[in-house]
Amino acid sequence: MRVDTRSNYTSNREWFRSALGGKDVVLCHTSALECLGQFPGYVNENQIDIYTTIRQPYENVNQYIVDSYDELDIVRVGDLRCTSLNQTVNDMLRDYDMIDEQSLVQALARFYYRNGRSFDRLQIAPQYTERFNSIRDWAIEFYYHD
Repeated sequence: MRVDTRSNYTSNREWFRSALGGKDVVLCHTSALECLGQFPGYVNENQIDIYTTIRQPYENVNQYIVDSYDELDIVRVGDLRCTSLNQTVNDMLRDYDMIDEQSLVQALARFYYRNGRSFDRLQIAPQYTERFNSIRDWAIEFYYHD
């Protein structure tokens, strides 16, 4: 079964609710950034990222199977569940070779400028510090073009 695309909805959250409402899933990666308002998404977007304990019957949903949600830091945004910003950033740094790099960098840029030009409130796991440091300047400069 194919999930509808974002272009048929007025917001990312409306799209997520329509596609996954009532399902035992947690939005993650780029979809969590969108749900948290850290990344605006793409026009005609058609992929949703989720953690799930049971494979879902969708073609265009990136599914990360977990044994349980106990180890995840989950927040509620209305009737949606998604990983917290710290969880999402660390997960994306862990899965860096498989993620949407631009969504992560843009979300980090928003965080930086919304938090007094600082990443201090972001909790990067020690094992991902090197990866984070390799993209932090890109995030800081993301909104500035010569």
